[in-house]
Amino acid sequence: MRCNDAAGLLLPAATPGTPLVEVAPAWLSAAHDVFSSPGPHTVPDPEEPLHGVIGGRRFEAHPTRRDDGSVAWWFVDDTDHQLVQEALRMERERTAFLAKASSLLLSSLNLGRCMDVTAQMAAESLADAALAIAPSRSSRLPVVTCLRGGTPVLADMSVDPDDVPGLGEALRGFPPVPSRWLDPAAAPAWMVPEGFGPVGSIVITPLPGHGVPAGALVLLRKAETASFSAEEEVFARLFAARAGAAMSAARLYAEQTAITDVLMRELLPPVLHQVSGVDFAGGYRPSADHERIGGDFYDVHPATVEGEASLVSLGDVCGKGLEAAVLTGKIRNTLHALLPLASDHQRMLRLLNTALLSSHHTRFATMVLASAQRLGNTVDLKLTSGGHPSPLIIRADGTVEETDTHGTLIGALPDISTVTVTASLAPGESCVLYTDGITEAKGGPMGDTLFGDERLKRALSGCAGMPAEGIVEHVQMLAAQWLGNRPHDDMAVVVISAPRTHHLSAVNGHTRGRFTA
Repeated sequence: MRCNDAAGLLLPAATPGTPLVEVAPAWLSAAHDVFSSPGPHTVPDPEEPLHGVIGGRRFEAHPTRRDDGSVAWWFVDDTDHQLVQEALRMERERTAFLAKASSLLLSSLNLGRCMDVTAQMAAESLADAALAIAPSRSSRLPVVTCLRGGTPVLADMSVDPDDVPGLGEALRGFPPVPSRWLDPAAAPAWMVPEGFGPVGSIVITPLPGHGVPAGALVLLRKAETASFSAEEEVFARLFAARAGAAMSAARLYAEQTAITDVLMRELLPPVLHQVSGVDFAGGYRPSADHERIGGDFYDVHPATVEGEASLVSLGDVCGKGLEAAVLTGKIRNTLHALLPLASDHQRMLRLLNTALLSSHHTRFATMVLASAQRLGNTVDLKLTSGGHPSPLIIRADGTVEETDTHGTLIGALPDISTVTVTASLAPGESCVLYTDGITEAKGGPMGDTLFGDERLKRALSGCAGMPAEGIVEHVQMLAAQWLGNRPHDDMAVVVISAPRTHHLSAVNGHTRGRFTA
């Protein structure tokens, strides 16, 4: 064996004549034996260098066959190159992991789902087990626990996070405590999954949210697993930042949804029924199927004294969707405040007009008010229109009468004028209040024909004697069939009916809908 000065530094025991097997690592001596005894299947490819460790450094080993049959080896120290390659590979893997985490976390605005994904991804890639902990609610701590290879499990813990070093601070958004300061043996039983075994190391890091902490992330490693390095703790905080942002967005969405639901319930038209011996029914269809509210509205306000007139309001605000619905809410609240003046329709509409003109809204509305009072077997009506289609009355013989009330629309001009008319409904007769979304619905065979007033009257003439709910359903069905899937305006209809009073004795005289007159 011969070696130059550089090789002597690399293999200090190498001296001339010493067998290579005695001074070189096993991987090199084995390769030398193969290369020194060439055969058709044993000669290594010179273009594919060997790799191995000598003296704690990594080298490429390149063999060269000399003319005398001996083999010469030359080495390239590629330790630094391999470290760079390994660092690049780790960075790519971590970048891919963070990208996947962002995609999964942001694909859902459900807080429970975000906590599940956070715990599961952390357990699979960062630790042997992970816990995603949300801020306490009602003195209970929501905790999602996941073992590597397992499924997330949610539990509400009755525990004090301040009893765990670093956890209370993390839930309040303080910077994380280094894992070397945390005693794994001090981890409480509720934090260690069943069957996990002794905890070797622990990391507790906050989940930062949008302005307020979103929770905390706890990472656990077993005693036989290497402890968290400083670099791994930094990477855990990068993951926690993404998880916290997603959880915060999910919580904000849940809060906004809850608020929206509360407000929506206030804006939805009420369910109508019989009030003071008068039957009421209503139906509403917003302009878009994915919406629940719009610019049409109706209400029935029972009289404060039993037997007096109830007030019905039905209106149509200019526009569609949420902005129009907000104005309908203002109008409905204003009308409710004006109920002491319910007997004077014209004064109510003038005051409402003034209120709309003085608000920041630039929209206007049409409206019809109806007072309905049961007197004996009949129902007396008082009707006033403010720029709204005139109500229609269905007589017992199928005749449809258009009432002669008209007036100025509400919220557009400083002064308005209205005309109030009266009518009377015999048992089985009805008064129909509706918005122009029904008569202006475009459809039919060619798709561009209005449903129109005359078609509505013909449809109502066939509803003689029907109960109020049946008339509403019939009108809505015809309008829907006329429209098909075409765009349309908001549509609302309210029916006021005088109940039939003579019951069939065969049904004991009290089953609804079974009458002779």
